[in-house]
Amino acid sequence: MKLTPTTLGNRIEALDALRGFALLGIFIANMLLFHSPYLYLDPYTWFSTPGDMAIFKWIDIFVEASFYPIFAILFGYGLNMQYEKSIANKMSFAPVMARRMGILLGFGLLHALFIWMGDILFTYALMGFMMIAFIRIPKKWMLPIAAFVYIVPSGIIYGFTYYLNKLSPDFMMEGYADIHQIERSLEAYAHGSYAEIFSFRFFEWLLYGLTGSLMGIFVVLPLIMIGAGLSKWKVIERSGELKVSIAVVTVVALAAGIWMKATPHTGGPSPDALILQAQFGGPVLAIGYIGLLLLLFQLPFFRTIFRPISKVGRMSLTTYITQSIVGTLIFYAYGFGMYGKVDLATGLGIAVGVFAIQVIFAELWLLKFRMGPLEWLWRKGTYGRKLPDKEEKDRPLS
Repeated sequence: MKLTPTTLGNRIEALDALRGFALLGIFIANMLLFHSPYLYLDPYTWFSTPGDMAIFKWIDIFVEASFYPIFAILFGYGLNMQYEKSIANKMSFAPVMARRMGILLGFGLLHALFIWMGDILFTYALMGFMMIAFIRIPKKWMLPIAAFVYIVPSGIIYGFTYYLNKLSPDFMMEGYADIHQIERSLEAYAHGSYAEIFSFRFFEWLLYGLTGSLMGIFVVLPLIMIGAGLSKWKVIERSGELKVSIAVVTVVALAAGIWMKATPHTGGPSPDALILQAQFGGPVLAIGYIGLLLLLFQLPFFRTIFRPISKVGRMSLTTYITQSIVGTLIFYAYGFGMYGKVDLATGLGIAVGVFAIQVIFAELWLLKFRMGPLEWLWRKGTYGRKLPDKEEKDRPLS
């Protein structure tokens, strides 16, 4: 017998809704990088108009670094579901998951090199290979180990940065902007040929993307492990019976997360405040968002509202890659060449507008097909057999 995809009837709609919700937040955050040389400036002093300052503050507190953790947690949740299914059916898990992660690694590498350097799929695939071993950790140990792996390295970095900042408050140059890299970025993305863009994108991916992937063992991996641990406890499946506990965690996580995310704005963007914001505030707020959506999903009215977003979540790979294709076509020189020419309000509006179109597209696509086009390729490569295009409730799905 061979391991097969999850059946349509076994899909958890709340899981898909969370994926769709995460994709919107990720796109809003990524839009800053699509349309400007955001990597090379200090955003706390760069934006001067009241509109840009207000929108950046909103994105920085409520969006930035708080939606990719949701996606990482859900990635781990799904991995454990696959693992438990293989155990229940007495099937081999590792070979199938290795193929699955290998294909995802290929998607990520192609995405990073030929479309956009800010890819996250490559990192998820690398961590997914490690999870083939870690997924076997018993459920009573998974969450504590994940918390330890995340908190200890991040805490050491935070403590070191905090005391270094106390000893030498000027070691971070406020208002710093790497003018040379800003000029190179504008020259490549706003005016360069595709070859020139490819060259600069490859440089950025080596410097930021690949380095981030290697450091993912201390950030992304524990988040994926948290998702696997939550899956072992069936938190989403049992969200109805656990709603009181989820409500308590949600209130605490939202309050603590927003407080930590707002620290650079309330006390100044010191290096330690930025680490507190991103490394701790981001994931804590993400947990708050997950809890809030699970609570809202208990209400029929909200389930109806979130259903179109769930469709986007079912096509998460296609949606994510498409966002990069559309974003780069709008802003890069081989497209409409709008790089460096729009304000934050316009960028935000483009992100929300494109996502709304993706919601409509997913709704129409899934009326006829069982999965998104890239999901079909991924599953075809994983399971090595023909998967039907049209939806059949008694046939396997993702």
